[in-house]
Amino acid sequence: MPTIGLILPFHNPGRLLWPAIRSVTAQSFSDWELLAVDDGSTDGGGAVADEWCRRDSRIRLLSPGRVGLIQALNLGIRESSGDLLARMDADDLMHRDRLARQAAFLNANPKTDLVSCLVESFPRRGILEGMTRYQEWLNSLVTHEQLCRDLFVESPFAHPSIMVRRESMEAVGGYQDHGWAEDYDLWLRMYLSGCRFGKVPEVLHFWRDSPARLTRTDDRYSLHNFRRMKLHYLRQSHLAGRDAVQVWGAGRGGKVFARVIEQAGLAISRF
Repeated sequence: MPTIGLILPFHNPGRLLWPAIRSVTAQSFSDWELLAVDDGSTDGGGAVADEWCRRDSRIRLLSPGRVGLIQALNLGIRESSGDLLARMDADDLMHRDRLARQAAFLNANPKTDLVSCLVESFPRRGILEGMTRYQEWLNSLVTHEQLCRDLFVESPFAHPSIMVRRESMEAVGGYQDHGWAEDYDLWLRMYLSGCRFGKVPEVLHFWRDSPARLTRTDDRYSLHNFRRMKLHYLRQSHLAGRDAVQVWGAGRGGKVFARVIEQAGLAISRF
């Protein structure tokens, strides 16, 4: 039974799937299985994954049809056998020591449930200033305390960079569809359940920035739905039992968030 189950869902990845899987097969840690889940590709992506299956017996292709990202992720988890679950995207690249370093981190920190790493966005040409600032902020958060402190600011992990204990993932119900970002939703549910987080303080994942990313094209990742999600989990944690809140900042952002708060049935006592 492999130690790590690596979940890689894809939909029309084009030529980028081949180098992504190649970076997996080049890992210094060899005790893994890759579940490549073809989410209804029509560009030959399934054939690319199938060729890799013939080259490496640790790779399995699952072809459920067009089921969507969340169902594809959960299918990969169900079909994998590793005690540790890792993520990978079809257009990213992994440092050859990523799996080794993250597995070693979890082994050395048995109370940590989820570990990520520092990331580097590429290709450098065309990366917007906002993405650069987000990456710098993301990479500044390493310890459990830092990650929890800023958890409601923005998602503190790049989704394809994580490794999580299977038992911890299953304990919170895996990925769920609530109409907002499935990864951030998972971190928040894990936080509420008392899970611990960490990061290997090294760049071990290369994160492709593309105009076609779901975070830019799918409404689940809109600012409005991020605000709804944050408020949903704030009401179960920091705002539990409160009927009214204060909003710091009366600018455009504060007023937009205030409308989300009022729509959720909370009163605003003051700005």
